[in-house]
Amino acid sequence: MERLFDIVHVKNTSALSLKEAIVNLLSQHSLSLSYVRGQCYDGASNMQGDINGLKMLIKKESRSAYFIHCFAHQLQLTLVSVSKRCLQVGELVHLVSNIFNVLVASYKRMDDIENLKKTKNSRSF
Repeated sequence: MERLFDIVHVKNTSALSLKEAIVNLLSQHSLSLSYVRGQCYDGASNMQGDINGLKMLIKKESRSAYFIHCFAHQLQLTLVSVSKRCLQVGELVHLVSNIFNVLVASYKRMDDIENLKKTKNSRSF
């Protein structure tokens, strides 16, 4: 069973940056990586890489943090397969994807605006 704990916006998706974000989130709730008993990610190398992936960085600090492939990613693969056979499902997946892209783009735009402000402020000195 998977439970959503929180959503955290990160600018850098390297394994080390993601681990730092997770450690910070856990510490806000008086928790540590030693309490982690399971972890699941998609197939990206920065997530489940066997040398420097997030999976291994967490596993080094919590030997009991077993890894499984993310159920949400398996669900996505299933939806893609079904949407190829059923037009209505394909249209729904496309609509949800468009909504998601608008939301994600908003965060990227906000980051770009913040970076432009910082650049502009540093030039004025």
